[in-house]
Amino acid sequence: MSKPSTIVIGGGATGVGIARDLAMRGVDVTLVEQGNLTHGTSGRMHGMLHSGGRYAVTDQHSAEDCMTENRILRDIASHCVEMTGGLFVQMPEDDDEYFQQKLEGCRECDIPVEVLSAEEVLEMEPYLSEDLERAIQVPDGAIDPFRLCVANAVSAENHGARIETHSEVTDLLVEDGEVVGVEVEHKSGAGSRVHGNEGETEAIYADHVVNAAGAWAGEIGAMADLDVEVIPAKGVMTIMNVRQVDMVINRCKPRGNADIIVPHETTAILGTTDEEVEDPEDFPEEKAEVDFLIEEMSKMAPILEDARTLRSYWGVRPLYEPPGTGTEETEQITRNYFVLDHDERDDTPGLTTVVGGKFVTYRKMAEDCADHVCGRLGVDTECRTADEPLPGSEDGAILSDAMDRYGLRSPLARRNKQRLGSRYDDVLSGADPNPVVCDCEGVTRAEIRDAIESAGTDLNSVRQQTRASMGTCQGGNCSHRLAAELHPEYDEEAARAALEELYQERWKGQRHALWGEQLDQATLNHALHASTMNRDRDPTDVSVDFESFDAGRAVADGGESDGD
Repeated sequence: MSKPSTIVIGGGATGVGIARDLAMRGVDVTLVEQGNLTHGTSGRMHGMLHSGGRYAVTDQHSAEDCMTENRILRDIASHCVEMTGGLFVQMPEDDDEYFQQKLEGCRECDIPVEVLSAEEVLEMEPYLSEDLERAIQVPDGAIDPFRLCVANAVSAENHGARIETHSEVTDLLVEDGEVVGVEVEHKSGAGSRVHGNEGETEAIYADHVVNAAGAWAGEIGAMADLDVEVIPAKGVMTIMNVRQVDMVINRCKPRGNADIIVPHETTAILGTTDEEVEDPEDFPEEKAEVDFLIEEMSKMAPILEDARTLRSYWGVRPLYEPPGTGTEETEQITRNYFVLDHDERDDTPGLTTVVGGKFVTYRKMAEDCADHVCGRLGVDTECRTADEPLPGSEDGAILSDAMDRYGLRSPLARRNKQRLGSRYDDVLSGADPNPVVCDCEGVTRAEIRDAIESAGTDLNSVRQQTRASMGTCQGGNCSHRLAAELHPEYDEEAARAALEELYQERWKGQRHALWGEQLDQATLNHALHASTMNRDRDPTDVSVDFESFDAGRAVADGGESDGD
């Protein structure tokens, strides 16, 4: 007897979460994603593991969900989470009454809280403003969206799912008024990430289709003449060069723009803004938004005024509210999620859409959506995603063994362990010697080669898995080293194309940060790549006989090498 089958559209946190959940229940799952995993909103969030405190006054249902999922993710994805703790800081101009509302709201939502005096806060976070009044401490944290999504995808594959990245849905297949599958166009180039051929169109049929395309969910629905009114809302995030704070810092005022600082690995991320846009792919990215962020956040942390800005990026939230609600401001739209049954709602069976929500509640969204789909498919297996750890998260107490075994100094070993979790032994034992490839982030050859095994020539995927090229040089010193690790599995042309793709992705976010020391760094990067490596005249269409460099001048000149 064959398994019931589903297609999940979207490779963000919700999509991979649904794929994992359904696969663990015994459903035959195919996930299709137009870009790489985390291509959309999930890869462009601020990296905050919400406690729910942010929503405790105005949206307590979301706040309770956040706290519940916060606890679950600490259990099942410990290698993706850094429990920094968080503060809601009251500045002199912030309202006392709102401070009390926040405190009481957190308690009502079962969010652990503690009120700290200004002196206690400054002892913990000395770079905050000395003018602050007091703060509420909550269990906020930082989370790595790339590692979390990859871990979910790996778990789904381990349970039999097929994950197809770089496969854009070009149509929904509808027969007799029922959605029966999707048509995708495979877009990827050379590398192990390829399942189809470049430009090939494939029709994939299934018993049920799940639309988890985030900000693109409306476009997917329109392919079956369905109206899914997703409201795309852009928000800017700016990455600073070091961790100016060690805890998540929230401004204790009604939810608005520019009020969060999230420590993330070696950096700090400032966020965010909230503005509705028409197209999730094409919207203005304005330097004025970055200036506004830094100006506002410097009121809480004055050190940011003189700090070095590495890069900025914009994410698009897939906001949704039921028709007729009439909310005018995107900041006021609920962060709840909705599972839309198109059979019940639109008389179109075979399709379910999941919209809204937040990154921290992705697993709960996936569980509710999978419950609904299993109901349609007649599958009565219970959800297990809250109880079974994600790949890499088990056994977090063996760091010292790694230090001894691989001769790594403490900071490097600690970060290797944080990134790899329980997989560190398998990964690090596969490379000898194991030099550091990315100096800024302390990423070794073993990690790069491990990531290449799954990502192929997609060095941006390697970056997301390892953090290589995400440090202060933004790939200036290491992007070509990453490309060199593609040899000998891939040829020179593939390595050059991969290098260019990674370097351009790094440059894209720096355009809004070209002043002060970051301008100096960008100039140095240009000198290294354009002058030293001659990449401004890169012969991408000319084959270079690299073997001659190893064999000596005689071979290069057409003669025979005698080995001297």
